[in-house]
Amino acid sequence: MDSIKNSRILLVEDHKDLAETIIDFLETMGAIVDYAADGISGLHLARSEKFDVIVLDVNLPGIDGIELCSKLREQHDNAVPVLMVTARDELNDKLTGFQAGADDYLVKPFDLPELVVRAHALIRRQRGRVTLSKLKVADLVLDSATRVATRQGKELTLTPAGFQILELLMSNTPNIVSREEIETALWGDEPPASDTLRSQIYKLRQQVDKPFDTALIHTSKRSGYRITAP
Repeated sequence: MDSIKNSRILLVEDHKDLAETIIDFLETMGAIVDYAADGISGLHLARSEKFDVIVLDVNLPGIDGIELCSKLREQHDNAVPVLMVTARDELNDKLTGFQAGADDYLVKPFDLPELVVRAHALIRRQRGRVTLSKLKVADLVLDSATRVATRQGKELTLTPAGFQILELLMSNTPNIVSREEIETALWGDEPPASDTLRSQIYKLRQQVDKPFDTALIHTSKRSGYRITAP
């Protein structure tokens, strides 16, 4: 089984018996687990502490898991991987979770070893995204290590998804990156509706291109997107 030894995990689950079972199992695997029994406490911990992954129940008192994840992504620019756990197994429920910013989805009841494997995969994927190199296209610079992007020396305010898209485009410049490649990088095998990607690209352009004289992000009809120097 994949190891999660020394990984910091936040579990947000209101069912105390289930939470105790999960915590005991994760700790036997060597993980360091923090726990919250409601959405408000979970959001506070997620904002104030650094975790490798969050295991997040959907049905929570205070604020539910969907709202918690959405606030974490949009208001607090937090890119920690989120494994959403719920008894809901309908496709629309899953899409709602992914649109809120979840990275993976696990349906109750589940086997604890599967939880560990999925959590480890998210941790490994997140760590693999961090490199020490800087990417540069014209006057646009992206530092993967510090997760800061600047243009003409001005820091850009990017969402976690926007940063990931920009990193992918800059890594492949001047080639086109297909919509499918971007969606897979963001959401894995179950991408949300196509409008979600368009919305993320729009937000990215508002930061990267709109305040400046020259547009760097270009759309290739029916193919995807690319970023190129003028």
